[in-house]
This record gives sequence, structure tokens and C-alpha cells, in this order.
Amino acid sequence: MAPVPPGIRFLASFNRDQWYRAFTFGLTFLLYTSFHLSRKPISIVKSELHKNCSALHELSTAGSRQLPSLHTETDCSWKPFDKSNYKQLLGAMDYSFLCAYAVGMYLSGIIGERLPIRLYLTFGMLMSGLFTCLFGLGRIYNIHNLKNNYSVANGLVQTTGWPSVVTCIGNWFGKGRRGLIMGIWNSHTSVGNILGSLIAGYWVSSNWGLSFIVPGLVIAAMGVVCFLFLIEREYCSVTVSVHDFCNGLNGHNQLYHSYKQGGKSQNWDTELLLPVQQVVVVKSESEPSAISFMGALRIPGVIEFSLCLLFAKLVSYTFLFWLPLFITKAAHLDAKKAGELSTLFDVGGIVGGILAGVISDKLGKRATTCAVMLLLAAPTLYGFSMISEFGLGPTIGMLLVCGGLVNGPYALITTAVSADLGTHKSLKGNSRALSTVTAIIDGTGSVGAAIGPLLAGVLSSRGWNQVFYMLMAADFLALMLLLRLVTKELTSANVVKPRSGSTTVE
Repeated sequence: MAPVPPGIRFLASFNRDQWYRAFTFGLTFLLYTSFHLSRKPISIVKSELHKNCSALHELSTAGSRQLPSLHTETDCSWKPFDKSNYKQLLGAMDYSFLCAYAVGMYLSGIIGERLPIRLYLTFGMLMSGLFTCLFGLGRIYNIHNLKNNYSVANGLVQTTGWPSVVTCIGNWFGKGRRGLIMGIWNSHTSVGNILGSLIAGYWVSSNWGLSFIVPGLVIAAMGVVCFLFLIEREYCSVTVSVHDFCNGLNGHNQLYHSYKQGGKSQNWDTELLLPVQQVVVVKSESEPSAISFMGALRIPGVIEFSLCLLFAKLVSYTFLFWLPLFITKAAHLDAKKAGELSTLFDVGGIVGGILAGVISDKLGKRATTCAVMLLLAAPTLYGFSMISEFGLGPTIGMLLVCGGLVNGPYALITTAVSADLGTHKSLKGNSRALSTVTAIIDGTGSVGAAIGPLLAGVLSSRGWNQVFYMLMAADFLALMLLLRLVTKELTSANVVKPRSGSTTVE
């Protein structure tokens, strides 16, 4: 008899629950990748909405003096961005999206805690795909009122994403090595930004409408995948042999066998999704009620981390929306090349998020890990603003370092910290706080995400140095807001063991 190949033996070593867990990890990763993929195009297209066409014409006709100069300064720009206040208009467009996102996030967590995650997330992705496509259709059908109309609506529906995917991944993965797992998982943000930049950059110079339409179709298609395949939470194993184990693990749950007796079907609360001859289901006798908004705020550490994220996300989203335009102006590159170069910031963000998770797991100190990275980020931002003038090589290096230090704390707070606080011991086992806590933290951070690009639009008219001073000040304030928690982590005698990976906030 031929031996079983080692690869098959490896695959067979995983049980059904482990395959469910891996599948959910991968699926939620792809779902939120599509969210960020659909947000990135606006930053790539900005340089096309306002162009100095007279300068372009002079360059194109430098060798031929026979052609008359038919171009004014901005006659190939897209109205209403053909005026001198175009930076303020671009900032206002970002602000309308992010402000709607911030306001909607507070509501989204509360709503998501009370609705099926799969259906709620599917609705949000389909609507987000629609509104993203409408941006692109405006270019094709020559509609110029793009400034705010769809930004607000798209910002609201995109709030369905983050609380849903974090709750889902938190339901499947416990606190053990949560920082590492969620650090890897959170790279979907940077992967989405990279793919969004590449897709939008491919069409930005020829037909920037497709830079929106293609990502819109992608997120809508992923919404259909979500509806068909997303498993919201972990259930007990389906084999009868673990009947006693599940009973012992969940004292308030009872395991039932679904079968027919006398032509009557038994109706239970939840059924496992894979068909087996005897399906084991879980029925909860006393489902805990969802936590209130004020109850979530009273969880120790929620307010501090929320306010810290406000300033950390301000920095991250200013880079997200304005970095390609800055590279275009500072390095004198076209929109496509600037968009491709800006992806290095997100590559650094992937590494920074994973490192933040690993270090915080090992030390058991989430706040301290964030504080150190914030402390290093401020001078690095200043260095980037200076080095970007010295050529492509130094710019690439600083983009990678800035991406890691800026996105590291942001990634850690929005994933592992949120999951830790959403399952804090003060909740006494009530797991229905995770979506609300996640929404509060990310919603507060989104206030900063709305303010940052708006301020960048105003300050950039006075010079890009003013923008970087603002970003450095934001990092410093984020650090200050964590000092109490850092002090408590470093002085507390009741330090959490490193392998637990949970925050030391008590």
C-alpha cells in the first residue's frame, strides 16, 4: 500500500474547527481588504482633478513653435477643482467622507451588536460598491458635483465593515497570541491600500472614472461572497464524541441532536453549517444582552485608547489621502508613478503592525508598545519631510520606516487592544460588547481621520512643512494620552503573563 503523501498528512492533522478558523481568518481578511481598496482611488485621482495645463502644453510644444498656445492654466482640470482653492475643495471632499464615517461608526457598533453580522456586512459592502462606482460614473457621464454628494453616503455605509470583521475574528480567536494573529490579519488595511493604488493608478491618466468603478465592483462582489460564506462565530465540534467536552466548556449551553421524530422537526437556535448525519447544535438558555454605549465607555482603558487613536489615525489617514499628491509635487512624478511609490508606506505599515503585535504579546504591554512607536514616529516624520528632497532612494527608505512607525500603533489599537477591551474581565463573560467597544475606539479615531486630511488641505497651501509639523504634533499628543496606562503597565505588580497577550489595563 502506497504511503500517504506528507502534504496530505499535514492537511489531515487539522480538525474541522481549525479549518473553520483558518477559513474565517482568510475570508475576513479579504472582505476588509476590499473596503480599503475602494477608499484609496480618491488619493490617486487628486492630481488629475487639478492640472496645470499651460505648463504641460509648454513642455509638449517646446520643440515646435508653430502651434499656438490654446491652454489656460487649468482648462484641463475637472470642475470645480479648476480654481485656485482646489486644495481646500479636495480636503473638504475627504472631510465629508471621513466625518460621515466617524459619526456613523458610533451607531454602527450598536446596530451591529443587535443584527446578524453576515447580513449587516453584506448590505454595507453592496451599498459601498454602488457609491464608489457612482464616483467613476460621474467622470464618464460628465457630472461635476462630485465634491460631497456620494462622499457622505459612502462614508456611512463603510462603517458597517470594521466592527463586523473585528467582532467576527474576535469570536473565533481567543487572547492567546492575539497580538501576532491580529497583527498579521490587520495587514489587510495595507494590502487594500496597495491594491487600490495599483488599480487606480492603472487608469488614472487615461480614464480615471475606471479608477473608481473597478474597486466598486470588487467590493460589491466580495459582499456577495460574504453573504454566501461568512461564519459569524465558533460553535462546538460536530462530533458526538465531544458532547461531554462541550457541555463542560459551556455550562450554560446544552447540546441537542437535530432529528425528526414522528414527522416533526426539532427547531433549535443555531445549526452548524456543514451537513452531517447527526448535527450537533448549540442552544443558549440565557443569552446576555448587548452592552450599552455608556457601559462600554466605563470599561477601563477604552477612553484613553480611543483618544490616542484619534491622533494616531489623524496621521495615518493624512498619509492615506495626501501622500500621492505630496510625492507628485516633491519628487516631480506623474500621478501613476506617485501612486505606485506611495504603496511603500503601506508595505512598511504591514511590517509595523506585525511587529507591534509580536512585541506587545511578548511583553504583555499594549500601551507601552504603542507609546514607544509613537515616540519614534515624530522625528521620523520630520526626517521624511527633509529627505524627500534628496532623491528617490532616501525617499523609499523613509517611506518604509514611516509606514511602520505610523501604522504600528494604529493597527495594534484597532485590533488586539479593541478585542482585549471588548472581552475585558469587568464584563464577566458577556461577549456582546466587542462590536460596541470596537466602534467606539475606531469611531473616535475616525474623528481624527476626518480632521487630518481637512487640515492638510488648508495647511498645504502654505507649504508642505506646515503639514508635517501638524502630523508631528498629533503623534506627540497621542503619546501623552497613553502616559497613565504606560505608567500603570510599568509599575503594576499584577503584570499579565507575556503568553496571554492581553492588555494590562485593570
